[in-house]
Amino acid sequence: MEDTIYPGVIESRIWTIRGQQVMLDRDLAEMYGAETRILNQAVKRNKERFPIQFCFQLEKDEFLNWRSQIVISNQNKMGLKN
Repeated sequence: MEDTIYPGVIESRIWTIRGQQVMLDRDLAEMYGAETRILNQAVKRNKERFPIQFCFQLEKDEFLNWRSQIVISNQNKMGLKN
């Protein structure tokens, strides 16, 4: 198994939301070989290691709007291919 993450893979997982380039927690967790819920727990428990300017959470209406704009093939993945 290859552990190298190529720049193109990272770039394809960067989204622009509210004028900021962001990565989804699920993609970061996958890159680090962790579960999304474990990554989110780590952020909550170690706020000093994850400054607010590096954390981003969609508002409920933003999430619903984003979800409505994509064709959702799998509800759990919210239309994301990976």
